[in-house]
Amino acid sequence: MTLNCADRPGIVHAISGAIVAARGNITESQQFSSADTGRFFMRLQVESLTEQSIFAEALREIAAHYDMTWTLDEVGRPLRTLVLASKAAHCVNDLLFRQRAGQLPVEIPLVLANHPDLSDLAAFYGVPFESRAVTDPASKAAFEERVLEAVAEHDIELVVLARYMQILSPELCTALAGKAINIHHSFLPGFKGANPYRQAHARGVKLIGATAHFVTSDLDEGPIIEQNVVRVDHSRSPEQLISIGQDEESRTLTQAVRWFSEDRILLDGARTIIFR
Repeated sequence: MTLNCADRPGIVHAISGAIVAARGNITESQQFSSADTGRFFMRLQVESLTEQSIFAEALREIAAHYDMTWTLDEVGRPLRTLVLASKAAHCVNDLLFRQRAGQLPVEIPLVLANHPDLSDLAAFYGVPFESRAVTDPASKAAFEERVLEAVAEHDIELVVLARYMQILSPELCTALAGKAINIHHSFLPGFKGANPYRQAHARGVKLIGATAHFVTSDLDEGPIIEQNVVRVDHSRSPEQLISIGQDEESRTLTQAVRWFSEDRILLDGARTIIFR
């Protein structure tokens, strides 16, 4: 169970009492009170022999009393996830590998790309693949329409931009609000364009990293979920920097997807609360 509401006395007591009354045993509990927004956030894991619908009904009265936004789900249930891609394989490969290995609680029914390059990779993991070229406004609109069709067709709960190198329209961002995650390297906004790692090498950067965040209409400025960084020095070639950067991008994106699929991310305005 995850919940958020206006912070006030008695919330933890009320929720705990309702869970006990519903014959539940709390096995994990984390909470946070935001001094910035006055909101209270909580995530609980509960063991219970009671059916989920009956358990939810037992909590509904408490949730209504405190005007909570809340969810109740089953721990470990694979989250239906759509992957958007372009040509880069590293993030897609990591997600598909960890899905197949049982290391990531997601179910990926489709990889949708604007280039055909990753068709063989998806086939290796037995995941359906579609590619549709995006070359002008009309084809971009058609691609985004297909994204929405796929979301409805496959009951998608999360959309992952695994180095999908297209800017989403404001309309699509709105449609996917709160359930689309993107990844980008840490050089923004300093080094833009097609070869950021070569630009970084020329400037002698000392840190390489990646940021995973929710997608919003503000390009690369959505609420941050996870960031990682690694130190480098002058001895690294551009190719080595690219390899290091791709490792960080894959690791950071997969961690963000894992937290999302485990209901560990709650939004507090423009930032995230992560219950690790």
